[in-house]
Amino acid sequence: MDHAALARAHAFLDTHARLLERRLARLWSQPDPVAAVAVVDALAGYRNADGGLGHALEPDVRAPHSQPLAVDFALGVLGQVLDSPAGGDAVVRRTVTGFAESLVPYLESVTSPEGGLPIVLPDIADHARAEHWGDGRFPVGLNPTAGIVAGLRKAGVSADWLDPADGFCRARIEDLPDVVDAHTALNVLHYLASTPDREWAGRHGLSVADLTLFHLHPGEGYGLTPLDFAPSPTDPLRALFPADAITAHLDALVSAQGDDGGWSVPWQPPGPAAALEWRGVVTANAVRLLTTNRVSYTRNARVLRSGTPS
Repeated sequence: MDHAALARAHAFLDTHARLLERRLARLWSQPDPVAAVAVVDALAGYRNADGGLGHALEPDVRAPHSQPLAVDFALGVLGQVLDSPAGGDAVVRRTVTGFAESLVPYLESVTSPEGGLPIVLPDIADHARAEHWGDGRFPVGLNPTAGIVAGLRKAGVSADWLDPADGFCRARIEDLPDVVDAHTALNVLHYLASTPDREWAGRHGLSVADLTLFHLHPGEGYGLTPLDFAPSPTDPLRALFPADAITAHLDALVSAQGDDGGWSVPWQPPGPAAALEWRGVVTANAVRLLTTNRVSYTRNARVLRSGTPS
């Protein structure tokens, strides 16, 4: 990402995005532990009395009530803080761990007897939401349970809640069908990467070739991409995808920057506030992807376009 494009992206965030995404995007160019802790402080603004998070932290669900979806979103933010240049700071790590631990009582309150979580709760139906959330009645599943387990582990959390949740995830992964959607696969692969039982994890990999809602190479319509699974060049999941697919998606990401400096989403959010918030989320994510992949992307692009190694 060249300096002019990066400046335009930050200008868009300054004028359109939430404080959370403005803070988060700066971490990739300013590895300041104080700024990293401020990202966690921004998450605290979405807290409820039950210990969970709501208030449209995930912009497509406008309900103020706490939701597993919002916890999953927050753990993704905390993971980005840890992955940032400031993530190795001891104060930052303690702050991330403390915030993540504080979410566990809420998770305990909404966990099924078998140890799983639904992605949202039916009370979202009392508020505006994107069409794909329907009436808010979803069964417990690997999405989000496996991803939340993985996110808590990454944050350094050790809690009793993890034991039944871990058992739920292992049982569901044992019975996975041959074809799954990309969101479930994303949760499963992060869970498998996080589990300490490496022998068991090695027996339960997923093929990305048959995923639904997935674009191995850039395509039309909504779908997750290899960059959603492995945003960093050092991510172990990067090995699942061919280098030309990564480069093609980075090319597409560069090309998708709008005239106003931001990126858009390929679905219809539930109102103008949600649309702007999502644009902030995806623009901050684009800054992260194009910053962290800059060296390897430049090298791989040169190899793929010339046909010879550099």
